[in-house]
This record gives sequence, C-alpha cells and structure tokens, in this order.
Amino acid sequence: MQWHSPSYLAVICLATTAPLGQVCAKQYLSVDEVKKVMFSGEVFTKIDIEVPELIKEKMRKESGVRYAYQQKHIWKSSQGSWLLIDEVVGKHEIITYAVGVNSKGQIHGVEILEYNESYGEQIREKKWLEQFKGRAATETLRFNQEIKNITGATLSSKHVTNGVQRLMVLYREYLSRI
Repeated sequence: MQWHSPSYLAVICLATTAPLGQVCAKQYLSVDEVKKVMFSGEVFTKIDIEVPELIKEKMRKESGVRYAYQQKHIWKSSQGSWLLIDEVVGKHEIITYAVGVNSKGQIHGVEILEYNESYGEQIREKKWLEQFKGRAATETLRFNQEIKNITGATLSSKHVTNGVQRLMVLYREYLSRI
C-alpha cells in the first residue's frame, strides 16, 4: 500500500495480484473543500428533494447517462448558487464530480472529487475542466464538439461531459424553479 498526502490530496493506491492488476482510488476533494474552492465565502444549505420521474427521464434522454442519479447531493447557497455532486462510470469505475452553478444558471466550475480508474486522471487538468465554465443551462454539451476529448482518458472525459449535461438538465428543468 502507498500513501501520498500532498496538501488537500489524499491518494490511496492498492496494488493487487488479481487479474485486473492495479486498482487506484483517489479522493481529491471533500464536499466542504469543493464548496470553498468553487464558492469561497458562500454558505450552503443541503436540499432534500425527490426528483420527479419525468425530470429523471429527461435527464437520461438528454445526457445519455444510464447510471442512476443519486439526488442526495444538492446544496443551495443564500446567494442563489448551486452545488451538485454526482457520479458516472468512467471506463469501469465510478467518478465522483461536482458542478457549481451560479445564480445566473451558468456553470461556475467542475471539479473531480474522487477518481477510481487506474488511468485517465487527465480529466482533473484545469485546461480540460475550464471548457465547462460559463456554459449556460440551456446549452447542450456534446463530447468532441463543445467539450474536447482527452487522449488517454476518452471514456472518462466523455462520461463526465455527459454527467455534467445531465446535471444541467436537472438545474434547467427543476432546480431553477425552486
């Protein structure tokens, strides 16, 4: 087992002798840390909602994400910003990511909280994540069009792009009305 702990980054890699080889689980940010990184100074309240099935179906249709939406990780600030945390499947493993939406309905930022694949971590690179910033909830985010691919992380970048699209549908169709 290896343990790396530079600043806020806690990395745990477990090398196994299983046929799958190496499994890496990396937690980069906690929920509290991502709130500070994206929205320094804003106070958030957890919102408990039950997303209507009609909205869930629209989210599936417009994003292509079939992995079940967990709907338990939603926060709203007193300034009208939203923090949404979601999960998608990368190539084989779960990627946990956060999307910040400002009070104007635009993406304020995207951050990778936890990455479990053995490769493809390039999706954490600032240059790639910056492609989402400023996009409106009314826009369609298409992989390899509005959001560019990353060689070596194709499935992870595609699935996170689709996941961000799913959350923007949720915001546009439901959360913006709350």
